[in-house]
Amino acid sequence: MKLETTYQSNNYPIIVEHNAIQQLHPFVQSYKDIVLVVDAKVEEQWGETLDFITSEYDAHKLVIPSGEATKTLAYYNEIIEELLSKNLTRNTCLLAVGGGATGDFTGFLAATLLRGVDFIQIPTTILAHDSSVGGKVGINSKHGKNLIGAFYRPKAVIYDLNFLSTLPYSEIISGYAEVYKHALLNDSHAVQTIEQQYNSRQRLSDLVDIETYIYNGINTKLNIIIQDEKENNVRKHLNLGHTFGHAVEYKFKIPHGHAIMIGLIYQFIVSNINLNTTFDIQRFINYLHILDYPLTLISDFDFDSLYQLMLSDKKNDDAGVQMVLLQNYGQPIVQHVDKTVLKQAFHELQTYFKK
Repeated sequence: MKLETTYQSNNYPIIVEHNAIQQLHPFVQSYKDIVLVVDAKVEEQWGETLDFITSEYDAHKLVIPSGEATKTLAYYNEIIEELLSKNLTRNTCLLAVGGGATGDFTGFLAATLLRGVDFIQIPTTILAHDSSVGGKVGINSKHGKNLIGAFYRPKAVIYDLNFLSTLPYSEIISGYAEVYKHALLNDSHAVQTIEQQYNSRQRLSDLVDIETYIYNGINTKLNIIIQDEKENNVRKHLNLGHTFGHAVEYKFKIPHGHAIMIGLIYQFIVSNINLNTTFDIQRFINYLHILDYPLTLISDFDFDSLYQLMLSDKKNDDAGVQMVLLQNYGQPIVQHVDKTVLKQAFHELQTYFKK
């Protein structure tokens, strides 16, 4: 399966297939230098598969820690200095092989190295089906997640589905949160279809027909970002569940998708309060329990500390916290939400997780 962006210029292909890594050659053959930036866990499990990149293209290899540990100013400084020591030219391409954090970090390196070199996203997780597309790159700050970054398009996204075969279940459900989010942004049929497809932990663990839903998710995102690349209006809709979810993720250092699922539930509660919607919160809670999402840590939440993190969300303005809320499936809006409503929704959220 292949998609392509439809900007006015500088478009890039998105290849979603088994063995897609074998299609790398046309995208890298013209570069003087190639730097393979690979997640340590991916290197451990897939190093032999990736060996052809270093042998055929004489690529430099950087093995970096897994997850958000890379996305700090200190680590960025260490790696950018290491890259500069290699006397690279602008005719360089960085290959980001790993999950969302690896892609974010490598893309930010590419955007800032020598004022910009090319990079290619080679995602290895379900979660990265979302983050690898759209050109958002960056690192974290002590003030919050992804607050230092840029909009910087990759030259290609090569999504080899083979990599998904070694994902632990915790990574599968982390990625599924973004796949599910894209269904929510579509319509009720998309939500019903995906819930029926993955109606048990076993079916989700087996990744039954996951390529279809990954493709649908990427297509959903493309339809939005083509309208609004720099997040001035409709691209904000992709942050559904992320205002509260990012705060939870940053505070408790849990996997991104686990936090986003909690953020999605919180968003439904806020929508019911602010928009007078009638989402059945218990039904969503039950669905997450069926899929074995680890949700017990909600009892450890403290509203005030999470609220401070919510205030640092990039969608906010002088009027305060803005959230993406669903009026119905496929009908998102961005709305300011008062602190009193946020606190009320927080306490309601806790009651559901205590049941």
